[in-house]
Amino acid sequence: MKYIERHMEDLVLKLSRSWPVILVTGPRQAGKTTMLRRLSDREGLGREYVSLDDLTVRELAKSDPKMFLELHKPPLLIDEVQYAPELFTYIKIHVDERHNPGDFWLTGSQVFRLMRGVQESLAGRVALLHMSPLSQREMGGAECVPFTTNFDVLAEQGKKLRPLSTPEIFERLWNGCMPGLVSGVYDDRNIFYSSYLSTYVERDVHDISGTVDALKFLRFITAAAARASQLVNYKSIAGDADIDQVTCKNWVNILETLGIAFLLHPFSNNVLKRTVRTPKLYFYDTGLVCYLTRWSSPEVAESGAMSGALLENFAVSEIVKGYQNAGLEPFLHYYRDRDAREIDVILESDGKLCPLEIKKTALPDRRISRGFRVLDKAPLQVGTSAVLCMADKLGAFDRDDLIVPIWMI
Repeated sequence: MKYIERHMEDLVLKLSRSWPVILVTGPRQAGKTTMLRRLSDREGLGREYVSLDDLTVRELAKSDPKMFLELHKPPLLIDEVQYAPELFTYIKIHVDERHNPGDFWLTGSQVFRLMRGVQESLAGRVALLHMSPLSQREMGGAECVPFTTNFDVLAEQGKKLRPLSTPEIFERLWNGCMPGLVSGVYDDRNIFYSSYLSTYVERDVHDISGTVDALKFLRFITAAAARASQLVNYKSIAGDADIDQVTCKNWVNILETLGIAFLLHPFSNNVLKRTVRTPKLYFYDTGLVCYLTRWSSPEVAESGAMSGALLENFAVSEIVKGYQNAGLEPFLHYYRDRDAREIDVILESDGKLCPLEIKKTALPDRRISRGFRVLDKAPLQVGTSAVLCMADKLGAFDRDDLIVPIWMI
């Protein structure tokens, strides 16, 4: 088995020199524990590892958190800490008494619930990081550089990255980005995703929401995957899954909570009043989307009816991962108004709005960039735009409108 180095490694070690608690959240099987256990070895501090997946250990952490921390002394790595939020108060007491940087490394698979508990108990004492499945840059051994439309940065990166053809991109998109698959621990993709859904997702859904009809939830997540990169249509998804719209909204929230999917919210302000208010749905792992929507091979996915949506999901998720891996908040939106004018992604950076369009073509039409002018009325300055596409190298329509290959994200 080959371990793939994660971009977040140096960031964790750096933060551990000043923060007493580091919390890494993200979906199961994303590689959080593997990374932190390897970093523990690099530290050489003899950091103890405890998993709250162990029911006996979990019971002690919940019933007597003070005793738990007397038995398991820092420096300590606690895995799946969401199962014992009772620990947070005692971790706070320990931190306030000793002020030792790096005493606690925590992981958790339920993003928002964890953060609520942490913010209540450990505000100002914890550094929060979110780890998604592998990014393409991590898989290719490239450095962590969050996506930008800065031409000089892109030109420099273009020299360091290996270009990928359209079939190669769709092969990566279809295979997915779970470390267990990419590293070769599991060699059957279909069995991996089937097991992932039944072993992890269903169990965690039960933990969050109680009794859930497993068959209906599978129909729900399949219906959601079929609408990746689209505006969230709760009525349509609920109809496919045979559930009501309230349940559908709750289950979309669960996909967010488990770090499986995320919503891209529309850009709007008082000047641009005709904008659509509904968010768009994306998955962190396009391999899971392809599995759920039954695309049997990369070639079929590339030629199928969802190819454009899959490519958009792939590109947007890669941009998000790049920022998360650098410990940064990705300020991303999309634009659509009632006149059917649309921009796939708006990247807000340094007080500017950088519009991005994602196209499955190697030769984008210059007219695409004209649609970006709808942002001229926005309160922020419009920065350099880009069409993300299947071009083989970095190009431009002009100084303000770039053509960026998707393999460069």
